[in-house]
Amino acid sequence: MSVDHVQHAPAPGVGDEALKKAEQYIEEEEGVQNKLGGRLGIFVSVVAVVMSTFHLYSAYSIVQTDILRAVHVAFVLFISFLVFPAARRFRHRIMWWDWIMALLPIAVTVYMIHGGDDFTDRNVTPENWDIFFGLALVALILEAMRRANGMVMPIVTLSFIAYAFLGPYLPEPWTHKGYDIGRFVGHMYMTLEGIYGPAVDVSSSLIILFTIYGAFLQYSGAGKFFIDFSFAAMGGKPTGAGKTVVLASFLLGGPSGSGVATTVTLGAVAYPMLAKAGYAKDPAGGLLAAGGLGAIISPPVLGAAAFLIAEFLKISYLDVLLMAVIPTLLYYFALFLMVEIDSRKLGMRETTFERVESAWSLSKKYWFHFFSLVAIVGFMLMGFSPVLSVFWATVVSLGTSFLARDCALFSWEFLRGRESFVRGFFGSKFFRAMEAGSTGMLNVAATCAGAGIIVGVVTLTGLGLKFSSIVLAYAGGSLLLTAIYTSLIVWIVGLAVPVTASYIICAVIAAPALIKLGVPDFAAHMFIFYYAVLSEVSPPTALSPFAAAAITGGDPYKTTLQTWKYTMPAFLVPFMFVLDPSGQGLLLTGSFKTLAGADWGSIALVSCTAAAGIAALAGGLQGWFIKRANWIERLMLVVAGFLLVYPSTASDLIGVALIGIALVLQLLRRAPTAVRS
Repeated sequence: MSVDHVQHAPAPGVGDEALKKAEQYIEEEEGVQNKLGGRLGIFVSVVAVVMSTFHLYSAYSIVQTDILRAVHVAFVLFISFLVFPAARRFRHRIMWWDWIMALLPIAVTVYMIHGGDDFTDRNVTPENWDIFFGLALVALILEAMRRANGMVMPIVTLSFIAYAFLGPYLPEPWTHKGYDIGRFVGHMYMTLEGIYGPAVDVSSSLIILFTIYGAFLQYSGAGKFFIDFSFAAMGGKPTGAGKTVVLASFLLGGPSGSGVATTVTLGAVAYPMLAKAGYAKDPAGGLLAAGGLGAIISPPVLGAAAFLIAEFLKISYLDVLLMAVIPTLLYYFALFLMVEIDSRKLGMRETTFERVESAWSLSKKYWFHFFSLVAIVGFMLMGFSPVLSVFWATVVSLGTSFLARDCALFSWEFLRGRESFVRGFFGSKFFRAMEAGSTGMLNVAATCAGAGIIVGVVTLTGLGLKFSSIVLAYAGGSLLLTAIYTSLIVWIVGLAVPVTASYIICAVIAAPALIKLGVPDFAAHMFIFYYAVLSEVSPPTALSPFAAAAITGGDPYKTTLQTWKYTMPAFLVPFMFVLDPSGQGLLLTGSFKTLAGADWGSIALVSCTAAAGIAALAGGLQGWFIKRANWIERLMLVVAGFLLVYPSTASDLIGVALIGIALVLQLLRRAPTAVRS
């Protein structure tokens, strides 16, 4: 989603230059896109709408699995080579080589589908044309990733490809027998284990449907409503400005699943309010980026990686949503705490935002946006599959949009037959939403196709088992050290590639190490998912903080440090998933079916322990508990936070004792006057 799609007028104080600069960071995440006009622009838009229509049809009807995945990749590559230029100097025009690269995936797919069962049966001994089209597909995917996401992901993918060929020449323990081009192409192109594997399966069956659903919500005015509602509900008090950002980021980010887009959309409107309340540029940007980051870990979408968790673990998407509930609540609890501390520490001023309607009045008029937001979960609870749930939720979003004239996805003149079909349909919000549903996920889909190559190499060579053995050897069998090493691996991988790619890579090479030490697979994958998300706010790819800094005019790296300050308490919680069985209660035992027999007392205890640890870390990092803390109190609070995050009775008791001592020390001192810093 680009700034062009934001349907809320920017507040005074955020200029066009700031928004343009922020859009550059969105382009770094979603790719530099052509803005095509005339017949060419209409053609690309129509193809994107056809792509969305095909996937909505496949959600409701039956399309053969291999055909669905192959056609999905063909659509993605065809549109990508028309939408993403080869270089910035070729922007806003389509070159002759773009047409060749756009048409070649169609030939690759037609050849594959036309081959039928004979094509898949000869994957061990492919023919010359099989190898030609397979290598062409690999090259096209690498180029599409380069255009959409930059050079890093293609380089990483090429490194894995090289590993498949150079196995006999590598030192122990990395060595393997090696594979020739025919075996490589057969595995990657002619089976459902490589390019058309789990990542593309999720991209073709879930990610695009959720993107279409999010586009329907956005174009029906849900994004504007969520922001207005948050302003109306939270404005006025000293903490109102910060809490408005936190609440709006949750409501706005939940359906979008995009951290950068949520940061920019919200920042364009909310930054003047934060400045008015007393936030400096860097803390304001840090809070905006932290709120945007919540979009990736918040139901009902949780970003693209959440769909992959369901696919890897062979569980329902509802189970993934369930596992995210308590961690999401703890994340936003941490943000609310930090905002509360900010208001006391910095002496925030009360803010009033000009608004026409109250929160109650807005809710009465646009209540259906809340209904559309939770429709997916409702359908899943009714027993629908995730694919059918998002399909019918999209239909609900379309239907409810007509409950308010300014939200309707078709104009009333068109519906009453007073407007021509060409003008009424092609100029409608519905058409733009269908277009955005496809174009908005091209970069993720290209990444999934590239990740399929990586996963294919891992399964072909057994790299996952080798890597987990190496991690376990370095950790000496210690679960704590293994968890620390795994988090560092995920974080380092995430510095270079997007969240979806870092999760996929680490799910196949790092998760086995945790699982070998007895960590349930769902806890191991959620642990990796959260640390992959952390890469969104880590240089050199800290796109959310950099986009926020572009809006506030702050320093990008100082803004990144502020974002870390806001998010650090919550990102220690995942260690509770893996270090002790009681910590798995935060994931509600990993399955919707086990809720009835869950130990709710244990779940409540571990949740309260986590909340207390977050509060202690928030106070220690901010240097403020009930009043400004000295260095001894800060040290005790930070240590207490770490101890409470470690799930054991002894550490919990010591952590609570340290919090109690810090509290007593603060009560014995006179409160200083709030000092602006």
